[in-house]
Amino acid sequence: MLELKNVHKSYTLGGGLSLFGKETVKVADQICLTIEQGRCHGLVGESGSGKSTLGKMILGLEQPDRGEIWFEGKNMLTLSGRERKRMRRKIQTVFQDCYSSLNPRWPVYESVREPLNNFERLSAGEEKKTVRELFAAVGLQPEDITKYPHQFSGGQLQRISIARAIALKPKLIVLDEAVSSLDMLIQHQILQLLDELKTQYQLSYLFISHDLMAVRSISDQLSVMHQGRIVETLDGGDPLSSMKHPVSKQLVASILPSQPRNRSKPGLTEAV
Repeated sequence: MLELKNVHKSYTLGGGLSLFGKETVKVADQICLTIEQGRCHGLVGESGSGKSTLGKMILGLEQPDRGEIWFEGKNMLTLSGRERKRMRRKIQTVFQDCYSSLNPRWPVYESVREPLNNFERLSAGEEKKTVRELFAAVGLQPEDITKYPHQFSGGQLQRISIARAIALKPKLIVLDEAVSSLDMLIQHQILQLLDELKTQYQLSYLFISHDLMAVRSISDQLSVMHQGRIVETLDGGDPLSSMKHPVSKQLVASILPSQPRNRSKPGLTEAV
């Protein structure tokens, strides 16, 4: 469904009055990635590895310097404006900061109905009915649609963001650190919800995170990104202990054992 072919992206730093001149930093270097329909591909790596920039290029928020991004058999980089708009409704996103991703001056109903208003021709009654159904689908009460963002917890706000993302019944959702700002219990609940919605709505995910265990719990396949390159890819059924790249091993070693007595011991002490 989605295929990235040799995608490159770099930024130029410095210049102007800088004493050190210009510096080119690669954030995506020969990236090749495939996501199949109905599957979740996890992308994990340390901060600054280029994960979020890759997600933005898939969303069309950033343009690669070169390479190709194919979605449902079409090169997204060569589409006309009208074709790009039709394609945009099929690719949605959930951002990390659930507080700033919703307009604080709007009732949450307005935030969830916005994509429906942009792409669908529904009556006011149909819109309200659809928004109520979306709230129910993500585990919120239908009457919550009249509340404002400050009246919800972080986990509830992320559920609202997910409701907005599935409003148009997209094919692909880019989840950029979607659970990293939540506590462990709420993370688990949101990951369960995402897994249920994937089946219910036949969704595909690109799940971006620095948390290897969160990625592992939801992904059918996961890739490790380091300094703008994908250095290793693992199938969902393979043990993490089979990872071979040094960065992958560091990520595995950083996982805390569930038993507190073992947390003083270096490395991974449990089979994962």
